[in-house]
Amino acid sequence: MQLSYQIPSAQEPPKRSCCLRKSVETFPFLQSNYPVSTFKQKQGWPYNLLYIQRTKAFLTTKALCMFIKTRHHHSHHHIVSIAVIVGALGYFVDVYDLLLFSIIRKPSLTELGLNPITDGENILSIQMIGLLLGGVLWGVLGDKRGRLSVLFGSILIYSVANICNGFAQNYTQYAALRFIAGIGLAGELGASVTLVSELVSKEHRGICTSVIASVGLCGAVAAYFIKQEFSWRICYFIGGGMGLLLLVLRVSIFESGLFAKMKDMAVKRGNLLMLVNPRERFARYLKCILIGLPTWFVGGILIGFSDKFALEMHIREPIDVGKAILFFYVAGSIGDIIIGFLSNILKSRKEPVFIYFLITVVCMVLYFTQNSGSANVFYGICAGLGFGGGFWAIFITMAAEQFGTNLRATATTTVPNMVRGSLPLTIILFKWLRSVTGDNYVMSGWITASLCMAIAIIALYFKKESFGKDLNFVEA
Repeated sequence: MQLSYQIPSAQEPPKRSCCLRKSVETFPFLQSNYPVSTFKQKQGWPYNLLYIQRTKAFLTTKALCMFIKTRHHHSHHHIVSIAVIVGALGYFVDVYDLLLFSIIRKPSLTELGLNPITDGENILSIQMIGLLLGGVLWGVLGDKRGRLSVLFGSILIYSVANICNGFAQNYTQYAALRFIAGIGLAGELGASVTLVSELVSKEHRGICTSVIASVGLCGAVAAYFIKQEFSWRICYFIGGGMGLLLLVLRVSIFESGLFAKMKDMAVKRGNLLMLVNPRERFARYLKCILIGLPTWFVGGILIGFSDKFALEMHIREPIDVGKAILFFYVAGSIGDIIIGFLSNILKSRKEPVFIYFLITVVCMVLYFTQNSGSANVFYGICAGLGFGGGFWAIFITMAAEQFGTNLRATATTTVPNMVRGSLPLTIILFKWLRSVTGDNYVMSGWITASLCMAIAIIALYFKKESFGKDLNFVEA
């Protein structure tokens, strides 16, 4: 004879997680509101059996929930890791190409019969204008079509431009290809930081973007050592090849969930006019740009033309610009890693940048007060300037945290490229000061450096703190 016992029907169970609701369907007796104490009070079969079954079902359900949550955690962790790794490698190629011209400026322009100083300044300015225009193009595209579209399009353009640059035969070709490469380079960092910022938790946002910037700055180190072994044309071919290889890796990246959610909302996306209107938003945007001015003044002028400054300062040994860039970016890479952790410790974005500004000011004073010093001391000061300028990752992260999802890519991509694009204006100011001071490099550098630092410090002081800010919002 078969004995059966039916547990009284239960009311609808309270809201549970997805996996727990599924388990209730799988184990019908879990739906009962029959108290466990009743099982414990009653003795004998089938009460003991039912108590054991119910306990086993509960433990099974709990294990199932933990398993699914763990799998979800590891899946999300995997997606974030891939985004950070690919973003870091992308910025590595970006910096390699961006700094390659400064490293091979002399040999490449000399071989083409051009003036390394005058023509070099002009080509650098043209490349920076390309970065400025590209920043606007890729920023708008990132908010309208998605972050991934920028990562694929930008790397393809600058890879092809790099390869073609290896075949340049005259000034026009060289300048035009640097302009196109500048457009391609403009989208890389902003899109990567935007994507990673939207994927990771607010507690780890600064550290992840610091990893991207730190690995990326090593591209300058790679450019220096590759230049030692190969001709300038081969250096461009290698840069283009690395970009095309990275294009294949990008297939494994997923789009930002915040962007996917925002696509279904009736909001304007990637509208440039929204950055300048209302006035409060424009002030927010302008302050983000001005904070980065010292970095590109130092990298583009003090380091990019360090050989000329060294002659004016009567440095005893000749200075290799490529080596100065090497020291600058190695130290900058270390600084970028440290500032990410420092930001987390201080629970602030602004305070670590103020500390780095102080380091930059001290190193600027040491730089301009050199007289008949050694090359090693000069390179050491270049390293100090690099470390002080190693706030680039947090600088871009602050821009991402200031704006809603429908404007985030536009702001985060245009801000660093506006800073890069400001270099031609800084060079114009520097040239004008040289003409006023009788071509005095040191005096002109002093004045330009003081203006850049003063503007950046004031902008940072009035900027709102954004550490730990939730990015799940849009701009109206």
